[in-house]
Amino acid sequence: MCGIVGYIGHREAYPIVIKGLQRLEYRGYDSAGIALYDGTDIKLSKTKGKVSDLKERLENEISTHGTLGIGHTRWATHGVPNDVNSHPHYSNSGDLVIIHNGIIENYDALKKELIKRGYTFKSDTDTEVLVNLIEDVKKNENIKLGKAVQIALNQVIGAYAIAVFDKNKPNEIVVAKLGSPLAIGIGEDEFFIASDASPFIEFTKNAVYLEDEQMAIIRRGKDIKVRKIKGDSLVDPYVQELQLNLEQIEKGGYDHFMLKEIYEQPEAILDTFRGRLLSNEAVIKLAGVEDNMKKFLAAERIIVVACGTSWHAGLVSEYIFEDLARIPVEVEYASEFRYRNPVITEKDIVIAISQSGETADTLAAIKLAKSKGAFVFGVCNVVGSSIARETDAGAYTHAGPEIGVASTKAFTTQITVLTLIALRLARAKGAISSSEFRHHLIELETIPSKVKEALESDGYVQTIADIYKDAKNFLYLGRGYNFPVALEGALKLKEISYIHAEGYPAAEMKHGPIALIDEHMPVVVIATKKGHYEKVVSNIQEIKSRKGKIIGIVTKGDKSVKELADHVIEVPETIESLTPLLTTIPLQLLSYHIAVMLDKNVDQPRNLAKSVTVE
Repeated sequence: MCGIVGYIGHREAYPIVIKGLQRLEYRGYDSAGIALYDGTDIKLSKTKGKVSDLKERLENEISTHGTLGIGHTRWATHGVPNDVNSHPHYSNSGDLVIIHNGIIENYDALKKELIKRGYTFKSDTDTEVLVNLIEDVKKNENIKLGKAVQIALNQVIGAYAIAVFDKNKPNEIVVAKLGSPLAIGIGEDEFFIASDASPFIEFTKNAVYLEDEQMAIIRRGKDIKVRKIKGDSLVDPYVQELQLNLEQIEKGGYDHFMLKEIYEQPEAILDTFRGRLLSNEAVIKLAGVEDNMKKFLAAERIIVVACGTSWHAGLVSEYIFEDLARIPVEVEYASEFRYRNPVITEKDIVIAISQSGETADTLAAIKLAKSKGAFVFGVCNVVGSSIARETDAGAYTHAGPEIGVASTKAFTTQITVLTLIALRLARAKGAISSSEFRHHLIELETIPSKVKEALESDGYVQTIADIYKDAKNFLYLGRGYNFPVALEGALKLKEISYIHAEGYPAAEMKHGPIALIDEHMPVVVIATKKGHYEKVVSNIQEIKSRKGKIIGIVTKGDKSVKELADHVIEVPETIESLTPLLTTIPLQLLSYHIAVMLDKNVDQPRNLAKSVTVE
């Protein structure tokens, strides 16, 4: 959470930093700030609110000239969102300025010690403690900024991606990373710093991603110098070429990133299996699986760890792996898994799922699993992310940048990758016949076009959204493969419209939630022909007899549910294991249109951020 951006070079820093903050605002948007060095002094401005509020204030408050600048867009951890708690933060002397993404867990003890030494604090943040700790070390040890940062960071507990500079030496910025992402763009006599590469993609394609417990000294006119925070040894930085392009992070004519990303799903799914799925040859190629096939085939169970939408994709994979490959699967919230002393052995495979590849709880779960000897396989979207580097092997989803905080194409592309893995293992184990295997591949190839067809329901979904936009509660029901889709549909509605919603297995409705049903309760029921269709129809009849309002997600041509439901949204027919890729589409559209009609901030819902890099 939080986005940081910085620049040092020959250009004006302000337009680069402010635009970078706008691109990183998906990471946090309750306050923002910027610090610029104008050649003689630091000019700093910050405010509660969004980057647009900061931009408006800057036009009237400070000079925006200077070739060195850092900026921050915040998701609050310590201290409420206000002007004072916004970043950047000064040290007591006013010489040092810092921006920080992460959390310093032992800040209170450090703060008390610094107060004893005469330091005062204006904010409630852990970050102001860190910048004063760095200053205290620098002053007492009479050392350069880089060394002071290194010594100070060896005293802190927590997570961080920081950028700090000293106005008395304004030709360098010191950066460091532990648990929070940090990319350094390398240009001609200029450097860019950001939480991801989007702020500098139009300026350079060359980037260094710092590893955990690494820091870098960035100076104009000199090569980047990377060293370990512990042990002080120098590291040869790996410069990689970015695959991201500018068009991918623009709205492309859509009103919101979320809607754009919903409509990108046919192409995103196609890109995810492109080159991996060869139906004519009845082949699936996944290097991360092929290179470790012995481990997969010898595994006694698969443990899936994830959070949020990725956890729901993991639940779908439980059905897929057990049904097709006959491998026992457990799906765990990473945030619980890491704290409950789980039983893990060398015979387990842990699959970690994360869109960003930076989710703090999932990263911690990976490290725990590896310490127990398990083989860890990552599924993430962001190339070069922490999870991609931390896992033993993995597969990217190739969904492209997902800017909207509420995940959409992440969900469907994660399911696509997990389906490919399950099918490959099923074939290797002999758990599926060659004809059935080929049938699955052929059907999976049709999914992008069927998702396009499902998107054609958009107009009708808007009509339904207008009818139910003022409802206070929603219930989502599904069975089998579509139970996780019900959970995901409810999550989407909660995230962006702030309407309370619950997802349940349809059969569990009788064990409690049926008490909530009356004429004011919209109930979204996923009732495709595949799976437990007759059972779901019976559940719908139980809802109907209690005057519940039924929105049915049905297979094209359905008649039984159409006779019972108040509204039906049709999706194309497919095999049961692939239905989640279609049934989730109208649920994404429903949540989107309700949120828009309620005038909510669809791309940046309150209290949320895209990448959860703190506990």
